[in-house]
Amino acid sequence: MCQLLGMNAAEPTSFSFSFRGFAKRGGCSDKHCDGWGLAFYEGRGLRCFTDPAPAAHSPIAALVEQYPMKTYSMMAHIRYATQGSGGTLENVHPFSREMWGIQWYVYKCIS
Repeated sequence: MCQLLGMNAAEPTSFSFSFRGFAKRGGCSDKHCDGWGLAFYEGRGLRCFTDPAPAAHSPIAALVEQYPMKTYSMMAHIRYATQGSGGTLENVHPFSREMWGIQWYVYKCIS
């Protein structure tokens, strides 16, 4: 089963500290090693990072941990494959979709 980390804040807030601990669960301190993803809004723009590598060993996750980003809302996901292929880009979440002219981030769990 997958694990999620989410944050909503009244003011733009850094999520680096929380994400750093969460990423360790992706292949270091837990078994969730089948990819990871993160999405957050920066102003009206959406940033989305995904990687089929374990979050604990991903250079993209390391960049996110070190880069000073602040947001009102974010969601991160680490995957433990119970169905579907493990460690493939098409099976990591979140992903983004446009609806009503707005970019949304979406999470879909297969259980």
